Amino acid sequence: MEITKTVTITVITILLLCIIPINGDDSSTKTLVKYTRSGKKLCDKGWECKGYSIYCCNLTISDYFQVYQFENLFSKRNTPIAHAVGFWDYHSFITAAAIYQPLGFGTSGNKTVQMMEVAAFLGHVGAKTSCGYGVATGGPLAWGLCYNHEMSPSQNYCDDYYKLTYPCSPGADYYGRGAIPIYWNYNYGAVGESLKIDLLSHPEYIEQNATLAFEAAIWRWMTPIKKSQPSAHDAFVGNWKPSKNDTLEKRVPGFGITMNILYGDGVCGQGDVDQMNTIISHYQYYLDLLGVGRERAGPHETLSCAEQKSFNPITKTASS
Repeated sequence: MEITKTVTITVITILLLCIIPINGDDSSTKTLVKYTRSGKKLCDKGWECKGYSIYCCNLTISDYFQVYQFENLFSKRNTPIAHAVGFWDYHSFITAAAIYQPLGFGTSGNKTVQMMEVAAFLGHVGAKTSCGYGVATGGPLAWGLCYNHEMSPSQNYCDDYYKLTYPCSPGADYYGRGAIPIYWNYNYGAVGESLKIDLLSHPEYIEQNATLAFEAAIWRWMTPIKKSQPSAHDAFVGNWKPSKNDTLEKRVPGFGITMNILYGDGVCGQGDVDQMNTIISHYQYYLDLLGVGRERAGPHETLSCAEQKSFNPITKTASS
């Protein structure tokens, strides 16, 4: 009789474990699983990783990157002297990231690779939105997400060359806005087309909605500037294999190539310039705060783009 009770309790326990959601933050979410004819496993984890995808079978971002960690990375963003107090928040980041997690953003590879990608992406964000300086309280790397738009722009960034494809709207200014700032009418147009939002007529939407600002930045991270080139995501997580020409021009997978893809020769191929080193420093700082450790970032030749030739020389990118 005692043996029967034990077996019954064990069976019930196993059944309960099978229906406990993998994402502990949302008790209503259950992981749905199906297999393709070739035996490939696909998963759907609900709101954060929606739609059957191989990537949704891995951890989602909220499984390993939570509110307190976001607060640690951007600890000074809501201090009174910051310029975007109350704008940026964890929920906006996760909501935007949910769109791209089924495509592999923060869900590619094992947990370490996933955390490194989030640190890499946010390293760019932190560096591009920082108001930190050498003797700033907490150190210069604690001030990411201080801005959500360019302060005192010197021009309206309207390029008439694109008047047929991405015409400037009367009264609109296309100065830098967002988590990885967008400049110029043609970049607002391209981002807007992809996100299905009229950013040509309303570029200000980027500085009014933190989720949209993060979404635009993640879209740029996930999308090649040209079809023949890798996205920053693919180059970082190992989906891109350099050609012989890439190798000759010192373009290799790693963090350095993400700067090449996003900023071109505005940052890369100029030696160890401050602008490049600031982005690297943010990435390393975030790796440390997340417990991954900066030693995981790799050797200098993969971490830096100091000697890399640009994919797109002398061009204005979405993050120039």
